[in-house]
Amino acid sequence: MRHNKKINHLGRKAGHRNSMLANMASSLILEKRIMTTTAKAKALRLYIEPMITRSKDDSTNSRRIVFAQLQNKYAVTELFREVSQKVANRPGGYTRIIKLGLRAGDNADMCMMELVDYNDIYTNGKKAAKATKTTRRGGKKKAEAAKAEEAPVAEAPAAAEEAPKAE
Repeated sequence: MRHNKKINHLGRKAGHRNSMLANMASSLILEKRIMTTTAKAKALRLYIEPMITRSKDDSTNSRRIVFAQLQNKYAVTELFREVSQKVANRPGGYTRIIKLGLRAGDNADMCMMELVDYNDIYTNGKKAAKATKTTRRGGKKKAEAAKAEEAPVAEAPAAAEEAPKAE
């Protein structure tokens, strides 16, 4: 039985697997898009998403923890400078896996893994508007309240103009 065994070992020993995931994570951070097998991409997603979340807090401790996993100072610098700025407003889900089909040599399921905020195809080259925080309370919004106050004032002069025309 496979109860509580969430990690995919990918047919490798722990040291090899950790090195491979660190190299793939560095490549993804530096290149923003990599081609790999679907199994490796899903394992990489579990490895890199907590690192990107940690990069939002640019502190010495965060940099040390991420560097201990990546062992690539250029990738760490890129992660904390550019990537963390792009994902600052995103609450999670920093990567996207797009399936490409089967590899010709061994029929392995291939995919493209990319950082979500670096793909202009899905955003049509537009910047995403900053999402406003919504509340669950039933109070009126400021814009609706302002329109409600202006509406009766705008209707009163129009009604006054129509009355003389009717006579």
